[in-house]
Amino acid sequence: MISLDDAVTARLESHGERFEVLVDPDAALSIKRGEFEEDLEDVIAAEDVFENASRGDRPAESDLEEVFGTTEPLEIIPEVIERGEIQITAEQRREMQERKHKQLVNQITRNAVNPQMDDAPHPPDRIESALEDAGFDVDPMEPVEEQVDDALDALRPVIPIRFDEVTVAVQVPADKAGSAQAKLREFGDLQSEEWQSDGSWIGVLQFPAGLQNEFFDRANEVTSGEAETQIVRDEDDIKTR
Repeated sequence: MISLDDAVTARLESHGERFEVLVDPDAALSIKRGEFEEDLEDVIAAEDVFENASRGDRPAESDLEEVFGTTEPLEIIPEVIERGEIQITAEQRREMQERKHKQLVNQITRNAVNPQMDDAPHPPDRIESALEDAGFDVDPMEPVEEQVDDALDALRPVIPIRFDEVTVAVQVPADKAGSAQAKLREFGDLQSEEWQSDGSWIGVLQFPAGLQNEFFDRANEVTSGEAETQIVRDEDDIKTR
């Protein structure tokens, strides 16, 4: 379950009665869209149905039976959300907007590069500043994934940006290969790997281009600075780092 502070109220008025449930806001939106795949008990603040959630008042069981055909909260809660309206306070809306703004910046930072600077990643503060300059406001009631394209359209007149992937070859020395390669291969999609006769490991991975600096940092960390990396552009154009 979630805390009461993190929950919003979903309210349904039917048959002259009011029914309220306390639920995670993002989960409520997923349920309304028919996209919810989690365990309901993990995203509600109370396994209960209220007449007035703020006061803790509960409806009569006869009213639950009349409207929902059951008194079982876990069966009623999704129906209240699907058929009802999500009630959020101004403070909850502000907090949801701030959280989704951070998620949006993180997603763009992870995937975007600057095509005018040799496809170097954009740092988060540059994305933050550009979104502000573009006047882009995150919709707290929409999934972040559905706002990325609109955000990019707003950013392009402000900064050079595009989403891309990068392919990186990394070689790990034999004395570090055992543990280091396992951590590195989880970073992205492993395109190929090869164990050398000296015990060293070479892997070719593909991942969002905005993560390349993070990958280089991890490679240095897990090999004590002994990893060798190359950005693979094509067979004739390889940039050594």
